Amino acid sequence: MSRMYETIYIVKPDLADEENKALTTKINEVIEKMNGDVRKLEDWGIRKLAYPINKINRGRYMYLRSDGDATLIAELERRLRLDEKVIRYQTVKLEKDTVVAAPAVPVEAEETAPVEEAASENE
Repeated sequence: MSRMYETIYIVKPDLADEENKALTTKINEVIEKMNGDVRKLEDWGIRKLAYPINKINRGRYMYLRSDGDATLIAELERRLRLDEKVIRYQTVKLEKDTVVAAPAVPVEAEETAPVEEAASENE
């Protein structure tokens, strides 16, 4: 039975475009070889990490959404673990009809917006 998964992996920020494309190609090949299907692959760009990992403070975040089974995910995570270009990764099984997008607005801005609106209504 095919299930939907999303994987977010962080690669070193100083990777050349060719290296990043080679890693993406390798991931796609693993998924296709194990009868999976890549639904979406997004480059979320370079962001500051919450804490340094192996003295690295920034990383390129990659979002992958795919269909497959547990053996596919096990092999994908094994490949990510062995690749020295990958800093961290996490895979989550999605429930049906789940839609997730990259956060467009920082959380701090979202929290202050309702307060400003309430202040302007009272004037």
